[in-house]
Amino acid sequence: MQDYTRIPAVIMRGGTSKGVFLRAEDLPADPRLRDSVILSIFGSPDSRQINGLGGADPLTSKVAIIARSNRSDADVDYTAGYVGIEKAYIDYEGNCGNISQAVGPFAVDQGLVPPVEPTTRVRIFNTNTSQLIEAEVPVRDGRAWYEGDFQMFGVPGTSSRIAMNFAGAAGSKTGNLLPTGNVTDSITLNDGREIQVSLVDAAAPAVFVRASDLGYSGAELPEDSRRDPRMLAVLDELRRKGSVLMGLAKDPASASPAIPKVAMVAPPVAYTTITGSRIEASACDVLARTLALGAMHKAYAITGGICLATAALLDGSVVNSVVGPQAKATGEVRFGHPSGVSSYLIGIRRTATGFELDKTAVAGSARCIMEGVVRVPSSALRLP
Repeated sequence: MQDYTRIPAVIMRGGTSKGVFLRAEDLPADPRLRDSVILSIFGSPDSRQINGLGGADPLTSKVAIIARSNRSDADVDYTAGYVGIEKAYIDYEGNCGNISQAVGPFAVDQGLVPPVEPTTRVRIFNTNTSQLIEAEVPVRDGRAWYEGDFQMFGVPGTSSRIAMNFAGAAGSKTGNLLPTGNVTDSITLNDGREIQVSLVDAAAPAVFVRASDLGYSGAELPEDSRRDPRMLAVLDELRRKGSVLMGLAKDPASASPAIPKVAMVAPPVAYTTITGSRIEASACDVLARTLALGAMHKAYAITGGICLATAALLDGSVVNSVVGPQAKATGEVRFGHPSGVSSYLIGIRRTATGFELDKTAVAGSARCIMEGVVRVPSSALRLP
């Protein structure tokens, strides 16, 4: 008997994240055994993930589990997991929009959908949020085509462009675009300060706060948050307390480390990215800084970006109060993050009962980095 099991695996970049893609049929059916195998594949728990494929960073410690779908409206089912680095856990509470960009190409390359040139439409059902996503994947010679001139901030070089439309994004986790029914709410911090926030659920639930209300500019970079740990602490406090208001947790301590998202926003100003590029104030409509499992995100999550762009167009919201007039007029929201600028096209309209979300579109990219097998120790297939 061998001391390991060989499991097919593909390492893919999706947007500004990187993850290990696994087919559900290659994993144990028992959820506990499945997670034990995935943690072994990533080398968790370990701060360096030295014994596995994890990249020791929240943006590179993600798993995608893919299966052929039995639904009439989807080609594949996709489950996203945020794999703990120093702790042995996998968070399945929310989708990862960046990793979602690689699901369509993976489905084409794995023969889960018939390839159609020049573009194959892949219908994806995300099990984390019960949400449908449509991806338009460039295809050549029966395989996903990754070369192109599309440039994505936070990703070196250029790639082919993958169009993503998140259908039914409103109320992805809570069932309502505005989970509390309010465009703004108030949260009392442990230090007694009353902070105005907007709690919005579009593709992913999120808590938004004005950076100025916390004493920040909104142009901070990850290194600034490491020098000032209070920044991360107050954002996480708002996120956890917002989770309770949104009905996602019974108390702040039990809130998921991944859901809801949290972001501080500010009017656009010129700033320098983590790679040293200068972003002029005119290049974006709003600045945003968000967290990724307790650290400042080096870019911005795709699903979180959809929520941010939606909140920017909600009259009276915290984000709407700082966003520039061009976004309000066109529905295209450009926001500056630590790696550059991302753009979303949102269709939203006011109704007699509130707001309706008609369109949430974003352009992305992906790359297949490696495909092969990963050796999983037999001990990972045995529960204590």
